Amino acid sequence: MGNSLILSVAGSGKTHGIANYCASVVRSRRILVLTFTRANQLEVATRLRRLAPNHEAVEVVGWYTFLLRDFVRPFIPFKFPARRVLGFNFDGRPHRYATGHARFMDKSGAVYACELARLASELVGQSGGALLRRLQCLYDEIVIDEVQDLSGHDWDILDELLPSTLDLRLVGDLRQAVLSTNPRSSKNKKYANASAVHYFRERASRGELTIEEQNVTRRCHPLIARFSDSIFAPSFGFAETQSMNQRTTEHDGVFLLSEEHVDAYRKRFMPRCLRHSASSGKAFDLDYCNFKQVKGLTFERVLIIPTSGIAHFLRKGKFLPAGPASAFYVAVTRAAQSVAIVLDKPGACTLPQWSPIASCPKTKSPSDHAAPR
Repeated sequence: MGNSLILSVAGSGKTHGIANYCASVVRSRRILVLTFTRANQLEVATRLRRLAPNHEAVEVVGWYTFLLRDFVRPFIPFKFPARRVLGFNFDGRPHRYATGHARFMDKSGAVYACELARLASELVGQSGGALLRRLQCLYDEIVIDEVQDLSGHDWDILDELLPSTLDLRLVGDLRQAVLSTNPRSSKNKKYANASAVHYFRERASRGELTIEEQNVTRRCHPLIARFSDSIFAPSFGFAETQSMNQRTTEHDGVFLLSEEHVDAYRKRFMPRCLRHSASSGKAFDLDYCNFKQVKGLTFERVLIIPTSGIAHFLRKGKFLPAGPASAFYVAVTRAAQSVAIVLDKPGACTLPQWSPIASCPKTKSPSDHAAPR
């Protein structure tokens, strides 16, 4: 079957697609499904139980569990013969100058989460090929969901898996790269956040995998989909989003909202209010969710408190760095029908301005709903 990457846009139904795929293959095919967050593990497992209740050859586990169970625990003696893995230390960090096993494990024998991928990567080579041979005996295929969450030494591990006899099926939306398996790691920084697209295109150019783009959203109104495409610089080369949402309500699209009209807007449309972090939006007494907290969720309408970077992007058209752009993209694409962004002095931004005095502005065409360039 070979290695493949499916790049999906927000609202395209990635998780449902994975569950459907696993349910469709022959029952004898041994598939390991990996994903980073516990919430996504639960969602994938729940859908699989519903779609393929008797498909016992499919297993869903987390990325950390995969590295601990299939890399580190069995093969730690190749690097530290006298050591055993006795736990997992999620929050701790080794001493700055720690060496030997102390670089990777605390005094109780628990592996540091921040060093897990590095240790796993080194064990691939130090096992003399035994580690990969074992994986190839255990599984026929590995599916990695939310592949944009990988970071640091994870990319080195992926480089070891790509040429193996395992089939890799990678799924994700690189524009939603707001989480990270190891956010502090400086390893492979050039592939951080949405820049991971360059990692995959490099491997595709070498024939190590194929890339399929699924650019149809079932969630976002066409005007929201069009605006979401404008958030990332054209140099990323992301495909244009197509929308299947043909619903029409009294208030559809992306709008600017002056600070004085926030309360009136909230009372009229009851949007989900989003902000970047707890330090944002203190001027308004609203029930907030942070951008990263709502990843994977859908709301009819959202109201966004912009960061200074987002405000500058809207006023001047200056693109955000990859990380902040991903966070803004997640916030915008939670909405099915409307997005309101609180911004006084819009500058050159061409988004329509909502006012409680006048009727809702005439909906613009999708080509008009973009930040200035």
